[in-house]
Amino acid sequence: MYYTPIDSHVGSAESMSASSPLDIGHENVTAACNYTTLSDRDSHPVSKLIQDARIAFQMVISEETNTLNGAAIAYRKRRGRHPPPGFDRWFRFAKEHDAVIVEEFFDQIYQDLQPFWGLDPDFIRRSTASYGMIISIRDGVASSTSDWFWTVRWLDLIKTIEHHLPDMDIPVNKLDEPRLVTPWEEINDLVAKAARTVVMVTPSNVISDFGTLPAPEVDPRVNISWEHDTPYWLIVRCGCPPESLARTTPFQTSFSNPPTIDTSHAANHMYHGFVSNYTLSTDPCHQPDLQGLEGIFLHPLSTSTTKTMFPIFGGSKLSVNNEILLPSPMYWKGDGTRFSGGPGGEVSWESKADRAVWRGVASGGRNTADNWRGFQRHRLVAMNNATSLRDLQRTGNMPPNFALPEAQYRIQAQADQRLDKWVLEWANFGFTDLSCSEWRSDGSCPYSSPHFQKVESMTLSEQFAQFKYMPDVDGNSFSGRFLAFMRSTSLPIKATVWREWHDSRLMAWKHFVPMDNRFVDYYAIMEYFLGYEGRGGHDEEAKTIALEGKAWAEKVLRKEDMQIYVLRLLLEYGRILDDRRQHMGWVGDLERKSVP
Repeated sequence: MYYTPIDSHVGSAESMSASSPLDIGHENVTAACNYTTLSDRDSHPVSKLIQDARIAFQMVISEETNTLNGAAIAYRKRRGRHPPPGFDRWFRFAKEHDAVIVEEFFDQIYQDLQPFWGLDPDFIRRSTASYGMIISIRDGVASSTSDWFWTVRWLDLIKTIEHHLPDMDIPVNKLDEPRLVTPWEEINDLVAKAARTVVMVTPSNVISDFGTLPAPEVDPRVNISWEHDTPYWLIVRCGCPPESLARTTPFQTSFSNPPTIDTSHAANHMYHGFVSNYTLSTDPCHQPDLQGLEGIFLHPLSTSTTKTMFPIFGGSKLSVNNEILLPSPMYWKGDGTRFSGGPGGEVSWESKADRAVWRGVASGGRNTADNWRGFQRHRLVAMNNATSLRDLQRTGNMPPNFALPEAQYRIQAQADQRLDKWVLEWANFGFTDLSCSEWRSDGSCPYSSPHFQKVESMTLSEQFAQFKYMPDVDGNSFSGRFLAFMRSTSLPIKATVWREWHDSRLMAWKHFVPMDNRFVDYYAIMEYFLGYEGRGGHDEEAKTIALEGKAWAEKVLRKEDMQIYVLRLLLEYGRILDDRRQHMGWVGDLERKSVP
């Protein structure tokens, strides 16, 4: 999860709301909300969220372990069973690579793998071997018959740790979009079965080695069916609880009109209009309106999904997907400077302009004349278009694909009828490609060209060197630029519905600024940091988050951290594949008094 001040640090974030146990300082909510304007430094909700995040982060870091004995104790306390075989090798590898070891940082692994403890190991092995695109490990050597470029890069990552790994077959997802949504009812049953396997085996009965596997062989008994034509929201909501709004709200069939955008479904993850539970904000189950506000739900680039629960590994997923997360291949080995950023990431904060920038393709799925108004990137660019805002103020007509801030945000530029001029002062946004489904011979798009003009591209290095603020929103799936944003000296402002391997390592309002997926809080976020007409502004707070986020990313989001994460993940996965898994573990610390 992306930790925020009111996320619980124990258990599943999906069950948390805005009154979660770690609601630090919220006993003073009433006093904190008696502000006169949203620019007041001491009483602004964002100021409180930033302060709470700093306190919460210190609580997390206080759990860091520096010895194998301490790491094993933390593991048993949090997981309820012995660490997997090879845990001592994993710990030494982590320490040799100067890792920050906090057991909580690996929560995503256990959320991903938990349901598989409820499946029979033999079925898991047969289903993985029958999947077409796999990375195999035998006798400490990783290989693959696939030359698909993401597989090659994942294989490159795994080969750096192959000598530490047991035999296994790792199915990988070749698409941008995730492919596994097992109905909530089935997952609930599997989790209940998995819970019954959580036992602390007597050390003398623990098996401390892995078994061997034969070469993978297709099993005709395994039949995985794929759905290709079903609207993706109908697939997604099957992964939500039966009583959730996603399951009980009618399916939207038309998207040709301007979408309805308000915060009524965001209350559970908001604190006075700003995201306070970032993990919850990425969950569509309580947000049925997102079916008309995200490209993945409107019309994915590809739909190839199964309900059959079997292991498949991927770089990102929705909260309802059942993939097992790996670091994205583009994080491990990106496409030149497209994702890494290159030079420019070290430019001082003070030398940059008090401005925001965004460049990108109008992706997110297959936009058409009937659905483009719901796409997230179109919404972001439109909100930063001064001409559109000027026409809106002059005519009073509602914009085609976004909403003006609600009254609770008290945007002064909006009250002064100067929203267009204010945004023009600091926004530099545009599409480099309209990704149109109906291209004309002159390169224009009949439905989007009246609203958007293509602009010249700008490298990440140029953006990092010139602009302080870097909004980041989803593409066809997650944004592959986020890691580069985190490593820069600019401030990432992040909105997403996607989960990634590193979520447990980052804390919203401490390492980056969270934004709701409707973008209703966007202008208020920018007013908080930039101020208006010389009043207010919190440049120092923005600088602190940007630089502390960068420093933290350079400690816990390195390539070495990806290796450490994947090694830990695959040791756990290897245990799940073994028929003896219930008795497997590492108990070296229990066989003698202490382990250094």
